[in-house]
Amino acid sequence: MAGNAAEQFNIHEAKTHLSRIIDRVEHGEEIVISRAGHPVAKVVPLIRKVNRTGRGSLRGKLTLSEDWDSEETNAEIARDFGMPS
Repeated sequence: MAGNAAEQFNIHEAKTHLSRIIDRVEHGEEIVISRAGHPVAKVVPLIRKVNRTGRGSLRGKLTLSEDWDSEETNAEIARDFGMPS
């Protein structure tokens, strides 16, 4: 939407019409949310870097070591996250 001004909604309107706003954003529009006439946020389309369509989308791209699920590896991960092993 380069060159076009984004449509502006006040917070009350945005809360009331959130599903419509999201639908418009999914179709490429950018929407500005305002408080007391001053822009405070912009809702823009999310551009996915990877489109994973289902299970197995990483097959052949991920290599696991033989001990990936060993008790020692799990205990080390637990310690890294501050959990008792």
